[in-house]
Amino acid sequence: MFLNEPTTSEAAAYLERDRATTGYVMNFRRAWAWRPDVAEAFVALGKQLTDQSGLAPREIALLVCTTARVLGDSYCSLAWGSKFAELAGPALAAEVLRGADADSLSIREQALKLWAEQVVRDPNAATVQQIDKLRTAGLNDREIFEATVHVALRLAFSTVNDALGARPDHELVASAPPEVRAAVSYGRRPSN
Repeated sequence: MFLNEPTTSEAAAYLERDRATTGYVMNFRRAWAWRPDVAEAFVALGKQLTDQSGLAPREIALLVCTTARVLGDSYCSLAWGSKFAELAGPALAAEVLRGADADSLSIREQALKLWAEQVVRDPNAATVQQIDKLRTAGLNDREIFEATVHVALRLAFSTVNDALGARPDHELVASAPPEVRAAVSYGRRPSN
């Protein structure tokens, strides 16, 4: 990470909670430890969105994997690629992380994947026709809004981590399915 680790008691408590939960301190948490209140509010917002979402967990994982891939974020690609692999299988997760056409995605999932790619690459070029395609694929307007917010939140989170030099934890890499590890050939290299 490019920043020094904060030495406040608030930061130490935040990092210790991570160690107690995961068994180690994740690299990205060291950056967010500068403002644990912001980190916790960000997590709470994401949880609120997910808990009350009309999108299925597999769809959310697909959105995050697609967003991370298009952005070139190896950290979130490995973390969420592993989650997506649990929900959809490691082969499909790897296809999504490579940007391949994944024929085994449902029509709805294919539409979400294309939407996430558009939002990451150029949100100002989004069109009503793309929204209509999402509707035709079975998404209602609330779900389209939720999908867009999921992508935007992931962009914000990944941007902070990537800009401040957070590299994927070796523990995270070791726990990822081999197919997911092989598919993530972009972004920051894992830490030692």
